[in-house]
Amino acid sequence: MSSDQNDVGRRDFLMVAAGSFAAVGGAAALWPLIDQMNPDASAKALASVEVDLAPIKDGQAITIMWRGKPVFIRKRTAQEIAAAEEVDVNDLPDPQSDSARVEKPEWLVLIGICTHLGCIPRGQAAGDLHGDFGGWFCPCHGSHYDTSGRIRKGPAPRNLEVPPYAFVTDSKIKIG
Repeated sequence: MSSDQNDVGRRDFLMVAAGSFAAVGGAAALWPLIDQMNPDASAKALASVEVDLAPIKDGQAITIMWRGKPVFIRKRTAQEIAAAEEVDVNDLPDPQSDSARVEKPEWLVLIGICTHLGCIPRGQAAGDLHGDFGGWFCPCHGSHYDTSGRIRKGPAPRNLEVPPYAFVTDSKIKIG
């Protein structure tokens, strides 16, 4: 090999090595900027919540917070389940069967925000007004929800939303 060919080979090697070094250095410099866009630990902690259902008795309801929203969890009585199941879905403003809203008939899990203007309906506490259909009542504008969280009367356009949830055990759910 002549010295001109050695110089070309050496130059090619140096160009590839310098390019590789620059690419690795650029990636190392950009990584902290990209990584800082990930959610922090407190946001990840709010992404899901586990709730122990064992202490809740028939007919009792609790409210927990998930992603800054109230979530209503109610252990429905046999009468509430029967009332929710016997409703003619075609008569509802937002038709949805009770079985499509629950995983287990006795447990109802809803985001407790009225779909009209974002108020929090009453009906969680024992002394609260439950509306004309035994579920929840939003006194701000008069929306009535049934024992499945479906809108039955008033200006609300949609049923109370069901958050994504799953049963971890028979007495524990994970929301989110």
